[in-house]
Amino acid sequence: MSKILIIAEHDGKKLSPASARCVTCAAQIAGGEITLAVFAADPGPIAQQAARLTGVAQVITITDARHAQSLAAVLAPQVVQLAASYTHIFGASTTFGKDLMPRVAALLGVPQISDAMSVESPTRFKRPIYAGNAIITVEVAANRKVVATVRTASFEAALDGGAATISAVSADAPAPTHTRYVSLSAAASDRPDLQSAPRVVSGGRALASKENFQLIYSLADKLNAAVGASRAAVDAGYASNELQVGQTGKIIAPELYVAVGISGAIQHLTGIKDARTIVAINKDAEAPIFEVADFGLVGDLFQILPALEAALG
Repeated sequence: MSKILIIAEHDGKKLSPASARCVTCAAQIAGGEITLAVFAADPGPIAQQAARLTGVAQVITITDARHAQSLAAVLAPQVVQLAASYTHIFGASTTFGKDLMPRVAALLGVPQISDAMSVESPTRFKRPIYAGNAIITVEVAANRKVVATVRTASFEAALDGGAATISAVSADAPAPTHTRYVSLSAAASDRPDLQSAPRVVSGGRALASKENFQLIYSLADKLNAAVGASRAAVDAGYASNELQVGQTGKIIAPELYVAVGISGAIQHLTGIKDARTIVAINKDAEAPIFEVADFGLVGDLFQILPALEAALG
């Protein structure tokens, strides 16, 4: 039987939806038993949320003051200690997971499967390559542990309705001496998180300035949406790096994605290909974004956005 350990991602208070999507992926492994590991300074509330996910058999908590900040260098040796009892170790293909899981794989001496998007068998998975233009099948030797990051955009989040057991365990791996937490610098925002928001409004280079990019924030507020940006907009300084959507940014799968002034380079389309509904606004009727858009509007964004906001009330 496959025993699957998922490393829970959280902000110290709430479990990330990315972890619920990892559960859906793990549940596709026939006969698998799923355990969520919560590393936190106070794991109680997060563990309760994890235990309610359908498909989760057990939640284990690892309490340590060092876990108040999720440092991959601190977590990886502890994950490796826990891994002895498991055949699979999964993490979300997010900033957190991409930092942690390669360290875990290296310490275990096994290859990592990146961006698993479907499960063929307990050892065989599909993943995208070439900016999503091709899908390959990768397989791990049957006698090796499977360490993988899960492409969360490819899976729905597991629903509430479970009643997993919760137990405390210890993982007393020595703290690293080469890495320590100094400080966190992040822009404060009340807007939804870009990677988990059901609605996203993104702006591109056509906004022409950082000041004009405020039009994107304004429309997003009307829709209670997260804000994203193309790489061109980020490189031009119109938006901050953490808002970048695409192959070199965040891979997202919202219910609604509104692309404003974004031409639709392949690197950007890679990041939104799993969005349920794509709306494109661009003055160039030949822009590649219209090839993937469900709804397209050709026109001047500086006229369209104010009119759209007015219509939204």
